[in-house]
Amino acid sequence: MAEPCPCGRPDSQGRGLAYAQCCAPAHSGQQPAPDAETLMRSRYSAFVRGDVPYLLATWHSSQRPAELTLEAGAKWLGLDIKQHRMTGTDSAEVEFVARFRVGGKAIRQHERSRFVREDGRWFYVDGDVL
Repeated sequence: MAEPCPCGRPDSQGRGLAYAQCCAPAHSGQQPAPDAETLMRSRYSAFVRGDVPYLLATWHSSQRPAELTLEAGAKWLGLDIKQHRMTGTDSAEVEFVARFRVGGKAIRQHERSRFVREDGRWFYVDGDVL
């Protein structure tokens, strides 16, 4: 059985897509995310997989930290996309809830993230915790 994608994107029958058909092409650089929601999903999957280089590469240069250290021992539990909307020709917002557990404590991150498209590629800019 194919490895399920951590982002949970469903196929046309409502089943979760396999990682190879979902976020893997973006992570490998074969196919950039076509929209902000797909980039959000691929970034969530990168957090799950510990792919710091991908996270930094998809963070807009105006806000990108010099380095990124992921929470040790985090267990990612799921992603729920609440809303995806274009805010301009090359800008969008994605509201999401990501759930994870660290040290036995459950955490629910509800955020409205901002994204921009430059030279045909989408980048995460920043977000507001809701």
